[in-house]
Amino acid sequence: MTRASLDKQPHEVAAMFDDVAANYDLTNDVLSLGQARLWRKEVAGAVAARPGDRVLDLAAGTGTSSLPYAEAGAYVVPCDFSLGMLREGKRRHPRLPLTAGDATRLPFADGVFDAVTISFGLRNVQDTDGALREMLRVTRPGGRLVVCEFSHPTWAPFRTVYTEYLMRALPPIATAVSSSPDAYVYLAESIRAWPDQPRLAARLREAGWARPAWRNLTGGIVALHRATRP
Repeated sequence: MTRASLDKQPHEVAAMFDDVAANYDLTNDVLSLGQARLWRKEVAGAVAARPGDRVLDLAAGTGTSSLPYAEAGAYVVPCDFSLGMLREGKRRHPRLPLTAGDATRLPFADGVFDAVTISFGLRNVQDTDGALREMLRVTRPGGRLVVCEFSHPTWAPFRTVYTEYLMRALPPIATAVSSSPDAYVYLAESIRAWPDQPRLAARLREAGWARPAWRNLTGGIVALHRATRP
């Protein structure tokens, strides 16, 4: 898969992430110029997991993003549909209950989680709106959703520079540090095709989430969306 489309085939996306699992976290740190760790910290702060909370971490990959919730005393379930990512995660974090699952058909009962979060994975789901409804289904009333996703820089000159970086600088850098550079060409194109902040907030509302809001990170390269289940 080298071309971005919002009509994604799940087996193709899963295979793409299988191919990059071993070096995925390192590659993200390099390509984001070190910002990925800051973004993960902001997500953890927004989720605000407390001891005893049940947290579903979707698109968890190797489980790195789940560690802050476990350290806070929450019961966290890292979930991903890439078996390659999960195998790498189990090797690194054998105590985490890594679970295979598709965001559009989650293998969990209704209303079992206090918080659901997904970082840099929603745009890779074949049915975005269906996934948002599934997240609502497994969240208890009053529970919270945190979505961290690439978005659209708010300052026009910076947006132009950022777009040039995505399409020109990212592929050669990915070639140098990743085992599957074509995967990062796809990821760059998927970022360009993704809805901006207000449109994603509207989709959260349409899926049934209440009080959607967002906060821009790194000038809008990333947006942190939050909402609650009525």
